Amino acid sequence: MVRIHLAIDLNYTVNPPSADFIFNIQAALSPQQTVVWEELQVSQPVPLVMHTDAATRNRTLRLTAGAGPLQVRYRATLDIRHHVAAPETVFETPVAQLPTDALVYIYPSRYCQSDCVTALANSLFGQMPQGYGRVLAIKDWVQSQVKFQSNTSNSMTSALDTLNDHKGVCRDFAHLMITMCRALNIPARFTTAIDFGADPALGPTDFHAYVEVYLGHRWYLFDPSGTAIPMGFVRIGTGRDAADASFATIFGGVQAQAPVIDISAQVNPQNGWQMPVHRTEALSTDSGWHTGF
Repeated sequence: MVRIHLAIDLNYTVNPPSADFIFNIQAALSPQQTVVWEELQVSQPVPLVMHTDAATRNRTLRLTAGAGPLQVRYRATLDIRHHVAAPETVFETPVAQLPTDALVYIYPSRYCQSDCVTALANSLFGQMPQGYGRVLAIKDWVQSQVKFQSNTSNSMTSALDTLNDHKGVCRDFAHLMITMCRALNIPARFTTAIDFGADPALGPTDFHAYVEVYLGHRWYLFDPSGTAIPMGFVRIGTGRDAADASFATIFGGVQAQAPVIDISAQVNPQNGWQMPVHRTEALSTDSGWHTGF
């Protein structure tokens, strides 16, 4: 088990008269990820509307802020339990056997135009044995094709753009891997976390995008950018692509500062808390035999 301490500070200046915000920064609630303690603070005295999506477990906060400074602070302590499997035992699930709510993750989406790369995906991976190993090969291929480079993409960049440009940030790696998986009829979804264990040379601690692939009746974790440690990922948002899992969606004139984020693991062998490390086994934070959590 992993115990994680998380702190997120978001700071904005709202232009008159007001702006509407939808935040997705709180840790998702699931059987494998337990929120031990959390605190959410908003600097302006405005009504807060909270909602938890039944399918994805995304927790959203909605508010309308008046002109002036706005600070949103989130603190949490979480316990994460991982299912660990030998990669050679993890198989692909035939489309006919996929749970109904997994089907949405084999269709093309806004940033993941999988119908445009079917021929490429089949030429590269179509003859490989099906299973975890094939998905790992897709992840490794994406990592070999794309260079991690900050400020090389934007909110309009799609998987096809990344395929052509060969550079991007974590969300671009995730979109390309998802696209290649879906082109082979393997359900894959976009998930957000914090970049636990990332090299400080890449910049301050930040939100992170990774991929979950439905294999053997579970959603397994993959980090195609290779910049963080999956065992330390706190699940925040889940969706078809980045359009479904933005940490902040803003309607109105706003100046935003860069997020200030801190994340750490607490190690205590007596309590079963271990330091997140890179693992060669297949990891999942799904409780299994369904597409939920």
